[in-house]
Amino acid sequence: MTDESVHYQPPPDSSRLTGRVAIVTGAGSRSSDIGNGRAAAILLARRGAQVLLLDANLAAAQQTLRMIESENGVALALQTDVTQPDQCQSAVRRAVEAWGRVDILVNNVGITGPAGTAVEVDLDDWDQALRVNLTSMMLMAKHAIPEMRKRQAGAIVNIASVAGLMGGTTSLLYPTTKGAIVNMTRAMAAHHGTEGIRVNCVAPGMVYTPMVAGRMTPELRETRRMRSLLQTEGSGWDVGHAVAYLASDEARWVTGVILPVDAGATAGTAKMPSLRNDFKRAPD
Repeated sequence: MTDESVHYQPPPDSSRLTGRVAIVTGAGSRSSDIGNGRAAAILLARRGAQVLLLDANLAAAQQTLRMIESENGVALALQTDVTQPDQCQSAVRRAVEAWGRVDILVNNVGITGPAGTAVEVDLDDWDQALRVNLTSMMLMAKHAIPEMRKRQAGAIVNIASVAGLMGGTTSLLYPTTKGAIVNMTRAMAAHHGTEGIRVNCVAPGMVYTPMVAGRMTPELRETRRMRSLLQTEGSGWDVGHAVAYLASDEARWVTGVILPVDAGATAGTAKMPSLRNDFKRAPD
């Protein structure tokens, strides 16, 4: 046992992020409601972080900004296409210009992408969706990690999906990219652990967010709810709380973890048919 482990004492509130600078991609939302990125940004700001809000839709990021400022939080909104290397570099530079450092990166941007199996999917659409869902995370990390290295500390949280952990999705693109995020997280954790940079992944289940709300019937919404062990519906707030935990010192000894936030959906199904119990006690 090292002296460090013997003498470590957590601060009074390890959840606080006062003085930290966070970048959240996809920090807007498709409506005025709360998606994963908006929730994460608000919760990081509530813990004291200064948050750079990136979104291709500036108006959406500005709405998140107003929500944070209404709670006396500190943030900036920046229109950014995270598929473009120069814009990713500019975003990190903007955070450093504003606050002098980068401590936290939340790679949240993602789209459903094109439908279809390997036989059916359009190749150009496939390439573009890969760039949005996967390459964007590498590009943001490429420019954020050098800033984290300056302090030998940092936290990256990548947003995947339970679709990347199990089969059953009708399209090929979405689960492929989400599964790639899972193993990219593990690889990055191994690459940068000795530099004090933790890399973890949140895999949301069937949360109800603006990304899916407009495409869902009440019947489908109920079916999704009933698929989990808790049989309750999650929201962007549930995902955001997981992000905030992984970004904080409460998770100082956590890296390379894939955290499902799914009401137990990946652990099993709530109701399974069972055989008649034929157990008989052995005679004494």
